[in-house]
Amino acid sequence: MSTTLTSPATPAQPGPAIIRQLGQADYEPTFAAMRAFTDARTPDTPDELWIVEHPPVYTLGLGADRGHLLGGAAAIPVVQTDRGGEVTFHGPGQVVIYLLMDLRRNKPGGKLYARQFVHRIEAAIIEVLASYGLAGERVDGAPGIYIAEGPKRGAKIAALGLKVRGNGCTYHGVSLNVAMDLAPFTWINPCGYAGLETIDMRSMGVEAPLADVQLALANELVRQLEVAESTARATAPTDLSAAA
Repeated sequence: MSTTLTSPATPAQPGPAIIRQLGQADYEPTFAAMRAFTDARTPDTPDELWIVEHPPVYTLGLGADRGHLLGGAAAIPVVQTDRGGEVTFHGPGQVVIYLLMDLRRNKPGGKLYARQFVHRIEAAIIEVLASYGLAGERVDGAPGIYIAEGPKRGAKIAALGLKVRGNGCTYHGVSLNVAMDLAPFTWINPCGYAGLETIDMRSMGVEAPLADVQLALANELVRQLEVAESTARATAPTDLSAAA
């Protein structure tokens, strides 16, 4: 059963990135909360990473073609979003991390820009997969991470979808498939690619608790994005419903 969500309070003083554990939460109020947080943030607002697990839902990017929703997809809710990309699926057993960042803020490694931002997110996924003995790789022109070797080479295991506003503030984020019901991916053309196989870590022979992979990816994102890894602080599950 999903949690009811209310908008997280913005810390009063600027500080290091905050990692928030949201538990299981419905997509639409979480989306509304991301937008509300970004609307309200100031140049001093700390960056945040939100870890969440969603009930089954398809989400559409700004330019998505509903023709990529195939037979069977009608059984699952569909939500139009303002991220980039096409159609994707979120569901139980998947790590989802939303990145509420200010790319124009000076950080220890300097300012981040969109292309570097995406590259570092992808690097974090590749590093986490490697820590579980899986080889992941980028594919030119197809954001996300794909299995790099073996009989499942080319299968997609992680997806990216971001919104970068004109002021350099971001939301939406990344999903990594850990131990899912993969059938809903067969009812769409994932990310707009007909016939693209989607895989998870379990199908690749890796049994890992979702919570462990959530924390591993969050910590690696913090490291890759140079957002004060040593002092990033985790918070308790957050209620987000006031933003809906």
